[in-house]
Amino acid sequence: MQLEDKVAIVTGGNSGIGRAIALRLAKAGANIVIDYIAHPDATEAEEVEIAALGRQSIGVSADVSKPADLQRLVDAAVARFGRLDIMINNAGVETRTSILDTSEADYDKVLDINLKSAFFGTQVAAKQMIAQGGGGRIINITSVHEDWPMPGNTAYCLSKGGMRMLTRTAGVELAPHGIRVVGLGPGAVATAINTSTMNDPALLTRLNAAIPLGRMAEPNEIADVVVFLASDAASYLTATTIFADGGIMQNSVGL
Repeated sequence: MQLEDKVAIVTGGNSGIGRAIALRLAKAGANIVIDYIAHPDATEAEEVEIAALGRQSIGVSADVSKPADLQRLVDAAVARFGRLDIMINNAGVETRTSILDTSEADYDKVLDINLKSAFFGTQVAAKQMIAQGGGGRIINITSVHEDWPMPGNTAYCLSKGGMRMLTRTAGVELAPHGIRVVGLGPGAVATAINTSTMNDPALLTRLNAAIPLGRMAEPNEIADVVVFLASDAASYLTATTIFADGGIMQNSVGL
């Protein structure tokens, strides 16, 4: 397997894209630390699925907006598995609010969970990887909106734009230590965050028409890219973002 006996942390790992990533990494041979903040039953069910794949996992309840909790995730990985090889900064939220109606609470929530968690997740993971030696992989799950404006979702776009520069700058800083930092920017994915669109036939038809491949991604399609980025097959990638968006960023209505 591509990631035999590697150890990975997946933040926001018990639902949506994070869950798919955890299961795909396990299928590729990794042992998993599943970060979650709610629904411990879903985490327990996921641990059973990972065990069925022949790998080990532990669920850790941690608020990724708090650096101390991120450190606890790393400590749990080391205590259980002896090391940390792969850090997936995946946890994310949005408020779907514009510059005019985003409250301070909205702003703090989105920036703390999306950007602050990725910053300090990268920091604590990198320190562990340097201490143990052998390099590592840090993968930031960003969005097409790290580069592509989404009016009406300003704080989210800001957080993802920050992750873009985190990836680039940390990738340069950590390269001498053999640590690769790469962003993965999904487009529209069929997860709970897009439930309102998926449940509205008119909106879904409009969205699909805007995607050159004609449909939203499935979470497993994003997870498959993560496995590639975590593996030696992506050994020359760092300080950049790979977009998995079905071509939506390149689409044009024409003239």
